Amino acid sequence: MNSTSKKAAIEIRGVSRVYGAGNAQVTALGGVFLNIQENEFFTLLGPSGCGKTTLLRLIAGFDFPTSGEILLYGQDIAPLPPFKRPVNTVFQNYALFPHMTVAENIGFGLQMLGKPKAEIKARVEEMLELVHMTAMRDRQVSQISGGQQQRVALARALAPKPKVLLLDEPLSALDYKLRKEMQVELKRVQAETGITFIFVTHDQEEALTMSDRIAVMSAGSVRQVGNPWEIYDHPAERFVANFIGETNFLEVEVVSVEGGSAKVRLRSGKEIPATFPEQTTPSGKVTIVIRPEHAALSERTDDAPLSGTIESIVYLGTDTNIGVRLDGGTLFNVRQQNSRSGPCGYSEGQTVGIKLSDDVAQILKD
Repeated sequence: MNSTSKKAAIEIRGVSRVYGAGNAQVTALGGVFLNIQENEFFTLLGPSGCGKTTLLRLIAGFDFPTSGEILLYGQDIAPLPPFKRPVNTVFQNYALFPHMTVAENIGFGLQMLGKPKAEIKARVEEMLELVHMTAMRDRQVSQISGGQQQRVALARALAPKPKVLLLDEPLSALDYKLRKEMQVELKRVQAETGITFIFVTHDQEEALTMSDRIAVMSAGSVRQVGNPWEIYDHPAERFVANFIGETNFLEVEVVSVEGGSAKVRLRSGKEIPATFPEQTTPSGKVTIVIRPEHAALSERTDDAPLSGTIESIVYLGTDTNIGVRLDGGTLFNVRQQNSRSGPCGYSEGQTVGIKLSDDVAQILKD
């Protein structure tokens, strides 16, 4: 998917949703702007109560904005009821009909639209093949697994050929291994159908795995939009950096700024380069973030920008997390990939240096 495509499937223009009045008034969304491109797998990511499901409901037509516009391929759909929008939704609980077979569930929406029987049959067979459920077409949905039910719900939503498919945390009820498998399946289905997917989740790993672009939300607003690499490696704000994965925060002072890079001074007195968000010019005291896996331990401290004492060593299977108490008192985590040769090679209480390459530090807006 080329996210630089200029054709927008969904445009969110200054959309707000306010509930209640007076002292009981609650702002669920506050002036959100988003452009979601055609054929894009776009994820709304954030903690519970951030407004992501509210926004999805507004796009679906299950609720209406207090102000702002929602455009589908240039047409304002905000006033339209759900059945008049070329949009379908896959719900968290799947909402399948237990008394129907797999095939009957998939064809139900087409029947409600009054499609000819021959067209319904052909489309159902196409959808069964797409989600790899042909062999179970005549099973009752109560007789299939959670992962298979999720495939049926997806096929049913795709059968009417919606222009946009909305997915409201559809994988949250699955166990970890099955959830990982279904992430790959959802991405495959989206690529094969070419339909714009808008996916809601609070799971950062899920968002990074599946998305072309991610909008990180908090308190009814969009904090940052970007591809997974941008969101993870170049978070613009503390909330984004803290919410996506693990990270280290360090207070530093800006020494100089040139182009898109700055030089900052650590508490140790040593200087390192750092990038910063667009449309900002850092100065004075700022916060930088460094991901644990972007730092490396060294037995030498004289040539390392940071140094401290190892406080904890936690084996995580693929990696080992090493907590280093810096000389200034801050705890700094280093993530080291494990090898079959044995333990990480360091011990608690050992004094170590922490080496950083030139592209790992990111200055935050706040």
